[in-house]
Amino acid sequence: MSTAREQPDPRATLRGGLPDRYLTPDDIAEMFEVPKETVYQWRRKRMGPPGFRIGKYIRYDPADVLAHVAERKSTDQNAA
Repeated sequence: MSTAREQPDPRATLRGGLPDRYLTPDDIAEMFEVPKETVYQWRRKRMGPPGFRIGKYIRYDPADVLAHVAERKSTDQNAA
């Protein structure tokens, strides 16, 4: 029996519903399978999911991430 709490896969969390916490840049990088630096570049270029600051930390609302994914899918389907 393990007492360590297992962290759920963020991608599975998005597929299964919204998590009950804000997402970190590490979560976003893992979800989209990109380096964390790419997440920071998206933020600087304003082309990734919208994030916000809480003190010195950047966080992402899961609903905003889902909306961003839906928008990207729609854009890609319209371009095809």
